[in-house]
Amino acid sequence: MVLIIGGAWQGKLDFAKETYSLAEEDVFTCQGVEIDFSRRCVDRLEEFTLACVQAEKDPVAYFVGREELCRNSILICGDISCGVVPMSAELRLWRNETGRLCQYLAKNAARVSRIFCGLEQRLK
Repeated sequence: MVLIIGGAWQGKLDFAKETYSLAEEDVFTCQGVEIDFSRRCVDRLEEFTLACVQAEKDPVAYFVGREELCRNSILICGDISCGVVPMSAELRLWRNETGRLCQYLAKNAARVSRIFCGLEQRLK
């Protein structure tokens, strides 16, 4: 598994497409509480965690037991941990859950990269 993180509009998906020779049809974009692991790349994991918070589901628990499905996946998550802490309890929980998920994924990933201004900083 590969985990790619970084802020908004920093080139995470472009980096993944170029580095791993991905086509558009290889990319699944999260929009709810289910992930299509049949695609090589899963983008916008932060949207998955928001949907999980809204549905009162644990995003980490979703991945536990699915390690085999995502073993060869390229996972992309926006870094939402910086900036002003949201006033809304739901959005604070979203930040917390996204952080927990990224910690779990980083621990289990073979490679972790942060993308900033389109440049890779290799973390693992």
